[in-house]
Amino acid sequence: MVGSGDEESFSMKLDSEWNEEAEEELLAIESAYAVAKRKNSDFDLESSSQRRRLPGWANAASPYGRTTHDLCDGNGDHISKIDGSAFPCPKNGFCTFSPTPCQANLTPMHPVFTFGGRTVYSKTSAEVKQTTKEILDKIEQLKHDANEISLGFDLEWKPIFSKGTAPRKTAVLQICMDSSDCYVMHIIHSGIPPILKSLLEDSSSFKVGIGITNDATKISRDYNVCLTSLVDLSRYANFKLGGAPKNWGLCSLIEMLTCKQLSKSNKIRMGDWEASELSKDQLHYAATDAFASWYLYQILKTFPDPKPIT
Repeated sequence: MVGSGDEESFSMKLDSEWNEEAEEELLAIESAYAVAKRKNSDFDLESSSQRRRLPGWANAASPYGRTTHDLCDGNGDHISKIDGSAFPCPKNGFCTFSPTPCQANLTPMHPVFTFGGRTVYSKTSAEVKQTTKEILDKIEQLKHDANEISLGFDLEWKPIFSKGTAPRKTAVLQICMDSSDCYVMHIIHSGIPPILKSLLEDSSSFKVGIGITNDATKISRDYNVCLTSLVDLSRYANFKLGGAPKNWGLCSLIEMLTCKQLSKSNKIRMGDWEASELSKDQLHYAATDAFASWYLYQILKTFPDPKPIT
């Protein structure tokens, strides 16, 4: 959170650096926004017959109005605290897109979407086994209360910056199955123990995410794991929302359905995921991505299926 003194100094800095080039850049952004707005005019959510309100739980149980929460590692040691902030959605449950929803260097149109629960970090084989046991225990409990089990799923690996170089091995695997806990496993160091492999290959739980089939291919090549029961959120959103199909990303879908903006810092995204220990920022970034996938699926599955065309 930026204080008033910081805002004043930041404003003075912007004024001193403003020039014709900055003015031209601003005009270009405004022009791009106008074009994007015209292109999306055929998908008028306010009047669309496909519009739906967000389910009541999405507002009542939203994680953004919470007080601070502990962020812990696999040993239960305290890492940091994360604050949330409440923000009401429009009456029809949808938000208008921003032209550049994932650029971290621009002032966000909406408050930031973030994970506010407990992040469990494991980086040794023993810790990953213990973490997986905790996930399996929660799955068993949920089976008594839920019709299906869904796991927000994501992967991270160290980027490469030279042509012709093979992609790096998957370094981090994230799983989130509720708003309370997200599990970040540093598998580049721990490997994938048999108990985790069994969980990932179990078809009784859905693994949900954007472009998750690509993640399945990646982890199959890197660790010989056959990820099953996949739900691609982009395709699922197109099915549930109707209208012209869109190539949804995590950022655009979060903005559309929650009126929040997912922060995608290039410094973190393109960082060293193979480091001996992940930073607090990396842990929060990884947990938020997995949580976002799980949360979006909870919203989308409450939308009625579109009526078949007769």
